[in-house]
Amino acid sequence: MSAAASLPPPPSAYRPRRLGERVLGIFTWAMIIYTMLPIAVMVVFSFNFAPNGRIALNWQHFTFANYGDAFAIQDLTGALMHSLEVAIGSALASALLGTPLALALARYRFLGKTLTDLVIFADIAAPAVVVGASLLSMFLALNLPRGLLTIFIAHVAFNLAFAVVVIRARVSGLDRALDRAAADLGATPWIAFWTVIFPLILPGIVGACLLCFMLSIDDLIITTFVAGQTLTFPLWVYGAVKVGIPPQVFVLSTFIFAGGVLLALVNIALASRKQAV
Repeated sequence: MSAAASLPPPPSAYRPRRLGERVLGIFTWAMIIYTMLPIAVMVVFSFNFAPNGRIALNWQHFTFANYGDAFAIQDLTGALMHSLEVAIGSALASALLGTPLALALARYRFLGKTLTDLVIFADIAAPAVVVGASLLSMFLALNLPRGLLTIFIAHVAFNLAFAVVVIRARVSGLDRALDRAAADLGATPWIAFWTVIFPLILPGIVGACLLCFMLSIDDLIITTFVAGQTLTFPLWVYGAVKVGIPPQVFVLSTFIFAGGVLLALVNIALASRKQAV
């Protein structure tokens, strides 16, 4: 009787599951291709010869000259530097401010916790136009000149909520017994955090930094409200669309994409190493 019970079910029982897995696999790859196709076109056209210094919609011929002249347009290079400065600074500031807030929301109960959760998710759900207009009103009320500083403040304002959500998800997966074990071994709360908790949530912090960096470097709508006369990379590209996009835009965009992929791979390796330990 036990031998009969241990026999596998007939092959027909596996067919619906296998069919579902195949459909799900096809759908997944279709979404990956759909998402990556515009990026692939951008990378390919960064090697396209640009007549009159503007990217042609039809393929001319393959060339490396665009990469040799990647930083030939001074205004575009300056706009890219502004975007990188704001993106790196806002990502680090958001992670620095978001980590203690995520720890508090994930591990403690305090007065106003529900309201804090509501504000965080409202910030994520709010339309960019609303966020940009509200920040502009605040800067005008404070008589703060619009420029690189206001862009930085605005980007930290909308990045902070995303950083909290990402880091909080990592913190929520930790066992509170780790704190008690560290305390039993004589560690103070501060030492326990830096030696036990922080290494475990570091992949989440790095992931939050990467997300905030990418959200910041390609933001257009909110930056438009608070930039004043300062140009960032998206603002420069938006203005160039009206007269024709130079090949340097595709080249620099390829550099940004490659850098993002590299950072993501580093984060995955870091997370895998932590799980192995």
